[in-house]
Amino acid sequence: MGRDALTVPLIAARAGVTPSTVYRRWGDLRELLSDVAVERLRPEAPPADHGSLRADLEAWAVQFAEEMSSTAGAAYIRDALLGDPEQGNAARCSDYAAEQLKAIGVRAAGRGEAVPGVETLLDVVVAPLMYRILFRPGDLSEDYTGHLVAAALGRLAPPPAPPAASPPAEAHKS
Repeated sequence: MGRDALTVPLIAARAGVTPSTVYRRWGDLRELLSDVAVERLRPEAPPADHGSLRADLEAWAVQFAEEMSSTAGAAYIRDALLGDPEQGNAARCSDYAAEQLKAIGVRAAGRGEAVPGVETLLDVVVAPLMYRILFRPGDLSEDYTGHLVAAALGRLAPPPAPPAASPPAEAHKS
């Protein structure tokens, strides 16, 4: 059965409850689908350890892009946002990504690596991925996600020193 055929009475019958029970809890089908989507978007495991901050972030970004840009992932994202007028589900989805990035950062800090803040990683890695998934599907390659990670990590480096001034030329003595 396709999503377009879903109705609250069908879901209620499958769950063994009355439609009024579902309506009392969720209000309408979009709110129900939004809550289901948020649960489906919850990561099943902590991010894998690949030995360095860069490797961990690159692997996480590739996996995030693949999962979220899949047909199911993109549908879950849309459902999570559409059925949630107060944006609580959007915040929960953002929290999932933040928790994963924090775990990567804590692990990297334990190895003595400098780690950008979670908000920086959300802004520089996650936000562009979500924008592309929702509005400009296309290049979500490893090269693209690697570029985003490099940009986030590049923010850790101190700005380059200005070029050294050339020493003043000595006045020619006659």
